[in-house]
Amino acid sequence: MEQAKAEAVLEAILFTMGESVEISKLAEVIEEDVRSTKKILAAMAERYEQEDRGIYLTQFDSAVQLCTKAEMYEYLIKIAKSPRKMTLTDTVLETLSIIAYKQPVTRLEIERVRGVSCDHAINKLLEYDLITELGRLDAPGRPLLFGTTEQFLRCFGVKSLEELPELNPVQLEEFKQQAEAEVQLQLDI
Repeated sequence: MEQAKAEAVLEAILFTMGESVEISKLAEVIEEDVRSTKKILAAMAERYEQEDRGIYLTQFDSAVQLCTKAEMYEYLIKIAKSPRKMTLTDTVLETLSIIAYKQPVTRLEIERVRGVSCDHAINKLLEYDLITELGRLDAPGRPLLFGTTEQFLRCFGVKSLEELPELNPVQLEEFKQQAEAEVQLQLDI
């Protein structure tokens, strides 16, 4: 493999792995011996220094890793410390409410209450770590059970599920009517 291609392959591997990788494994990938691979890595390390890049190549006993230069940390902190923006649409909030009040609950039970598919909403809630899989229901098909997480409690400022506001019967009836209206709307389309 030509040196430029070998460097590109090594750089891609080290970047993607994000941790140290054995030089012998890297040598296998680029189909070179360890000594030749070390020379290629040394050339890469030198170039990272000369070009004043934000990364450098560090070597441990028999492994190497791409790392961020210390002088770049102040810039990384600006991104790393910025909170991940959560966008909770009405659909996602409705799904979260059902899970919070009925947990542990299956996807089918949520869809029965909402009257529509909730795959996207459940995936978003899992991504935001507001819900988690609690196991499987002991029933045919062994469907997944969902419940809320500690992150959910933190986000909504409650210490436990008992602190969630109670739903009054009038609100409950309104929710049922809205769900039925949504189902009818879906059927009409």
